[in-house]
Amino acid sequence: MGLPSSINLRAPRDHRRLVLDLIHESPDGTTRAEIARSLELSRSAVSGLVDDLLQTGLVREQERRQSRAGRKPIGLEINASAGQIIGVDIGATHIRGILADIAGRPLAELNTSFDIKVGPVKTLAEVRRLVDRLMRDGESSLAHVRSVGLGVPGPVISERGVVLAAPIMPGWHEYPIRRSLEDAWQRPVVVHNDANLGALGEWTYGAGRRCPNLVFVKVGTGIGMGMILGGRLHEGQVGAAGEIGHLTLVENGPLCSCGNRGCLEALAGGGAIALQARELVRQGQRTHLSTLASLDRLSARDVAEAATQGDHLAQQLFAQAGEYIGIALAGVINMLNPGVVIIGGGVAQSGDLLLEPVRAQIRKRSLQAGVLTSQVTSASLGLRSSALGAVAAALSLSFDHFIAHTASGQPAPVAERG
Repeated sequence: MGLPSSINLRAPRDHRRLVLDLIHESPDGTTRAEIARSLELSRSAVSGLVDDLLQTGLVREQERRQSRAGRKPIGLEINASAGQIIGVDIGATHIRGILADIAGRPLAELNTSFDIKVGPVKTLAEVRRLVDRLMRDGESSLAHVRSVGLGVPGPVISERGVVLAAPIMPGWHEYPIRRSLEDAWQRPVVVHNDANLGALGEWTYGAGRRCPNLVFVKVGTGIGMGMILGGRLHEGQVGAAGEIGHLTLVENGPLCSCGNRGCLEALAGGGAIALQARELVRQGQRTHLSTLASLDRLSARDVAEAATQGDHLAQQLFAQAGEYIGIALAGVINMLNPGVVIIGGGVAQSGDLLLEPVRAQIRKRSLQAGVLTSQVTSASLGLRSSALGAVAAALSLSFDHFIAHTASGQPAPVAERG
């Protein structure tokens, strides 16, 4: 599938970028004739555009299998050796990084546990260490990297590469994330909210492929939502769109990290599930969770494992969380009418334990038109949705840079592996 230019899936674009996207989305390559038919351009016009791309080194010719007419058409494909890109997903309790070639194929992947509450300086230092390890595992170096995509669990002003008042990111407000990493790596960096990148990842590689209206809900320690609406990644005025975790569902409910009470995140996020489980164990409720060595370290993953083993209390906690998420999503479906609703994130790895109560509440509370047209499914990329979305964002940035160099008459130098 094609990559969104500037994360805008339907934006008017330079024809060279359209040609580049068609080549990229064809795993077996394509031809000038096929491009001309797809874009409704003359063959001579397409040949000129392709010649421009060939000069950048990002596209190369390939000899395809014999045609019925007996001639072997010259195919076109992305030159995977023209550089690499990196995607990084910073979650509340983890950092995941993926090194991929410029065709989007992963070459190396790492994941590490980490607490984002230690602040930006220590977290970004850990990101740099993880990228160094990725380079070693991928037998590469930053000299081959074209760009980096980064996701964080808070509202992001993408144009500036900063976070605004993220509840679970103390000390990060207005910190120059992009500038800090660009200074360290001397490579262009694009920063987005992690749920937005989850939506982009599933649109590009996963369960929402090419769907023009898509909602991705990331259920981890917190809860966030990314939206592709009308073929555009919808971020809002200052990157704060999609904060579904801070919808109030229960007046005077449990205190949320944002300072309000009764937010979805405080009722159904991974942190909330773990907190509820600890409180019930302390009350003497009968559950396998009471046998764990350290109650203070009990996590939503522990609750999920107990639920899959038949623990009734753990199953009740997940059913309750799913119901709250379903109630919130029923409203989202009524307002936005997405073609697909994708549930991802760490807590969502519990599968139908969470997904079935979500679906039940959507069927119960959404208008029939929404129920009939909105598919509700789990993230096909698993825990990699946001990291692969960061890869897609970095690819889009790299492609834009190649096109800009071509338009200026100054081809971008190719970073060949040697």
